[in-house]
Amino acid sequence: MQLKVDIIGIDAGGKPIVFLNKTDADEIGVTASARVSLKAKKEVTAIVNVSTKSVKKGHIGISEEIRSSFGHTPHVVDVEISAFPRSLQFVRSKLEGKKLLRHEIYEIVKGVVDGTLNESEIASFVTALHIQGMDLDEATSLSLSMVETGKRLNLRNKVIVDKHSIGGVPGDKTTLLVVPIVAAAGLVIPKTSSRAITSACGTADRAEALMPVNLSSEEMKGVVKKTGGCIVWGGSLELAPADDIFVRTEYSLYIDPLLLPSIMSKKKAAGATHLVIDIPTGRGAKVKTINEADYLAKDLIELGKRLKIHTHCVLSYGEQPVGYTIGPALEAREALQVLMNEANVPDLLDKACNIAGAIFEITGRKNGYSLARQIVRSGKAEAKLREIIREQGGKSTIKPRDIKVGEETIRVKAKSDGKLLWISNSSMVEIARMAGAPKDKGSGIMFSKKIGDTISKDDVIFTVHAEKSRKLSRTHELLERLEPVGIGKRTDMVIHTVREIPELKRSFVLER
Repeated sequence: MQLKVDIIGIDAGGKPIVFLNKTDADEIGVTASARVSLKAKKEVTAIVNVSTKSVKKGHIGISEEIRSSFGHTPHVVDVEISAFPRSLQFVRSKLEGKKLLRHEIYEIVKGVVDGTLNESEIASFVTALHIQGMDLDEATSLSLSMVETGKRLNLRNKVIVDKHSIGGVPGDKTTLLVVPIVAAAGLVIPKTSSRAITSACGTADRAEALMPVNLSSEEMKGVVKKTGGCIVWGGSLELAPADDIFVRTEYSLYIDPLLLPSIMSKKKAAGATHLVIDIPTGRGAKVKTINEADYLAKDLIELGKRLKIHTHCVLSYGEQPVGYTIGPALEAREALQVLMNEANVPDLLDKACNIAGAIFEITGRKNGYSLARQIVRSGKAEAKLREIIREQGGKSTIKPRDIKVGEETIRVKAKSDGKLLWISNSSMVEIARMAGAPKDKGSGIMFSKKIGDTISKDDVIFTVHAEKSRKLSRTHELLERLEPVGIGKRTDMVIHTVREIPELKRSFVLER
């Protein structure tokens, strides 16, 4: 059937979408979500939406993706029913519990990237992985397919190091220290980072309080060539783009079956030869037990071998926030103070030096932890961070006081004497997000006490910062419902008593 083309001005998020009048759709023999073939000098496959009002009979509305695929705007197109993509057959195979082969997984990933699989079909695949699981052969195939369907950095260095955290612990501004420490030692570390998904702050959000992070791949390469390192938002680089689509689906379903290929595909696309992965472990973290963390590390190391990435894992303490701050500006300020040797934040410095030290040792250097500490003490790490800030377009002379923090505050005080026994990571994330983080960069939380500290009644445990009073008001209401910390004696064996069916909140951590 020949139809006149209407430009409807819709960006469909990468999907090749067309809109058909219901009468025309019936005549062609298609329904919503079916595929049609459009021919006008070249052939394009599109996903159908059916309308009775927005598109006239004899016309077809095309999305910006379709217009881009044609390279021009045809006046008319020949429209015919098209077969469903082969990748759907492979999605069904996984739903039935069958192991997928390399070419089958590639077809699925290609369909995700080029838009020929719609949202429900992608969700079906992600759900199948969650229910049926995947072995390391499938994880390897997924990782490689995700790399092959996107761009690569191609830095051409023989040794390229990287670090990654599986996330789940608020306040983890470790990357802001590790990158300059490692780059100051002469290694190349092109760090691509994510923004917050379910957390109060992603690494890209933290770094953006110091410098621009939305760099193109060419700009990123220029920074790395001059400084040896960078901290940029990975979303603008189109590295393993299927991963970003999978993550959106996982987030909506509250599942995370693609953790391994998601991590490793990004590192492979960035050209990493040596990788250290931080696995925060404990109550309130994504991984609850050391045994569970060891099994995850085993799989990550084996997948690294298959992808030719020398991989080590560091299991870190994950039962409370890292450092004394949560939120982009507060965390950036704290990281800068530590690198300037102006603030005593033992857990942050220790974690950063352990991870940087592991990177040094995986690349053949000895006494990695001591080397990392010496680089911080000498001021070389601070100098390197300022160099990176300058090359990324920021103000290299920035001082901690220049980083603006929300002036609207709530001080949360202790209701009794004792020791701080626990901090709820999920509650702290909820509080910080309610206050405005990460969008409002000055919003977040500053701790006065950490686990193990002695507390007297009315001592300030933490202070909530917000940029807008209305957001602080709703944070007040949230704090009245939450129990974000536990205070008691070390000998207290009872946490609390449950007298009625509790309202259980669904806590889900998804970070990349």
